[in-house]
Amino acid sequence: MNTELYIARHLIQKHSHNFSRPIIRISILSVMLGLAVMLLSVSIVTGFKKEIRNKVTGFAGHIQINKYDSNSSFEASPINYGDSLKQGIEQIDGVRHVQSVATKAGIMQAKEDMLGIILKGVDFNFDTAFFVKHILEGRFPDIGPDKRSDEILISKYIADHLQLALKDTVRVYFLNNIETTVRGRRLFVSGIYETSFEEFDESFVVADQRHVQRLNNWTKDQVSGIEVFIDDFDHMEAITEKIYAKLDYNLTASNAKDLYPQIFDWLALQDINVVVILTLMLLVSSVSMISTLLVLILERTTTIGVLKALGTQNVSIRKIFLYQAVYIIIRGLFWGNLLGLGLAVLQKYFGIIKLDQANYYMSEVPINLDILPLLWVNVLSLAIILLFLLIPSFIASKISPVSAIRYE
Repeated sequence: MNTELYIARHLIQKHSHNFSRPIIRISILSVMLGLAVMLLSVSIVTGFKKEIRNKVTGFAGHIQINKYDSNSSFEASPINYGDSLKQGIEQIDGVRHVQSVATKAGIMQAKEDMLGIILKGVDFNFDTAFFVKHILEGRFPDIGPDKRSDEILISKYIADHLQLALKDTVRVYFLNNIETTVRGRRLFVSGIYETSFEEFDESFVVADQRHVQRLNNWTKDQVSGIEVFIDDFDHMEAITEKIYAKLDYNLTASNAKDLYPQIFDWLALQDINVVVILTLMLLVSSVSMISTLLVLILERTTTIGVLKALGTQNVSIRKIFLYQAVYIIIRGLFWGNLLGLGLAVLQKYFGIIKLDQANYYMSEVPINLDILPLLWVNVLSLAIILLFLLIPSFIASKISPVSAIRYE
């Protein structure tokens, strides 16, 4: 039998009838609230980062392949997108999907209003999952392998600005850089999307890439760029290097962090907020537990003296009080998980707390319930609080038996 654990359990049972009972409850409440705040902070920040990251990579891919001389222009020189290039990229471990795009700047006219847009031309192999998720009305353009489609997907921002609705007809005008002439295309609105990303919603429309190829006098194998989607975001830089190694000298590969550094730098700053919150909550919980343990030691001074008089070692005295502390901490962690995860689940599935999309790029507070970071919060909380409790436990072991017995 573990003697220290047995004594600790006996003392815990007696605490329920002593003056230390409300202090223990306050400590449990402190640990519970601290853990709940930490779990919610981690869930919200990781959820926010994941949502923003998914929107950026969902719209333009994790990795983009362009001509060296494109300079991030929407009038880039064409790439010859053949089967050998596509298959070479698809064979790289971690690559999930490869698709071509053809972009061109233009002006959209509806009735008497006009607006500058970027037409993102896609083919029948395009992964529509991201846009389908963000479509508010209608559907994604029906783009097949044979016949060119005249349907177009526009954003809610463009629809509101030009007062457009489903099935409306719009004209889009493009400048032919070679012939210096203006060409127009008559298209039909098949759907309206909203990503809440101003950079995308204010400019981009999606249509059949054969419009762009014909406007630029390109062949069916010539495109503006290639978008690559991968399985694991954390491996993006490594896969970018592997793709770059397979490209011709006149092509380059850039990942989402290279293309949108301001967004990812901003997301990295959110980690600092989490660290500050975790540190503050752990300090509050630790101070509360230290105070509680000191009260327990003070309350059991005579017991300590008797145990020492019977020959109990100092390490055993420390263990007795640490076992009591672990009991209090675990109860706090249990209720903290129940409260924190309960609130997180409610927010995730019911979207109780709303956000201003113009400022936060989403309509409600995002929640990420990945088990690993939440588990680490629990483990670190228990370990760090126990580490702080070593100090008062040493005080218990230093009490003189004679003084302790006389204390009564």
